[in-house]
Amino acid sequence: MSVADPFTTDAPRAGYLYRLNPLAKLVAPLPAMVGLVFVRDVVTPLLFLGAAVLLLLTGARLSGRMLGLLFGVIPAVVVVIAFGMSLWVDPTRVDQSITVLQLGTWHLYGGAALVGLATGVRLGAIIALALAAGATTSGPDLVRSAVQQVRVPYRVGYTALAAFRFVPRFAHELDVIRQAHRVRGAHGGRGPFAAIARWWGYVVPLLAGAIRHAERVALAMDARAFGAHPARTERHVVRFRAADAVFIAASWVATVVLFWLGLGLGGIAA
Repeated sequence: MSVADPFTTDAPRAGYLYRLNPLAKLVAPLPAMVGLVFVRDVVTPLLFLGAAVLLLLTGARLSGRMLGLLFGVIPAVVVVIAFGMSLWVDPTRVDQSITVLQLGTWHLYGGAALVGLATGVRLGAIIALALAAGATTSGPDLVRSAVQQVRVPYRVGYTALAAFRFVPRFAHELDVIRQAHRVRGAHGGRGPFAAIARWWGYVVPLLAGAIRHAERVALAMDARAFGAHPARTERHVVRFRAADAVFIAASWVATVVLFWLGLGLGGIAA
């Protein structure tokens, strides 16, 4: 009977985005992300931001944290960047017919605010498009697809895969160390100095655990003759199917249509 790996972080297989090849999810939004770097209006990135949100809502099972990122963090980032960039804009090079804010002799003109808004929305759209792959792809699957489809040397790919496995392992060991310290009453108390003492007490056992884990991984790889042959048999096959090609083609067509709509609607020039 097989035992599930407690340190895996594979995403739950629900929603069509999870069934797509990781490389397809990386290639599909790439033209849109590159094109958004060069647009200077507000309408076009808003269209792509809405499309990315719709794609995530329909194709992925989003956790509460991811929903908070999508509907809380990204809008906050857009607002902060929009306001910050509007302050950096040279007021002599923008439309000064509308004053948004005035403090003494200083004016925040509508043209500057528009430039900042366009920049913030553009960055928000790029982040949302990147989440389509980031929120629905596990690190191991990305490495496996890179090895199998892009022909990345397996010595590089599976070394990266081992590194992916280290992160949840360290989190588990840190949790065990913190519980052990709590049971023994080590470094109790409150305040910044007590917190520094607690974290300092985690460093040595965490490093020792990391070294032990690295040794076990190295021994396991040597026992499997890792690097002895130019190719290896794949245990987990990540296939590139017709649905992946259709997803890429549909995404590129949608990219062209959205750029055309952004220009056709007379995107507000920044």
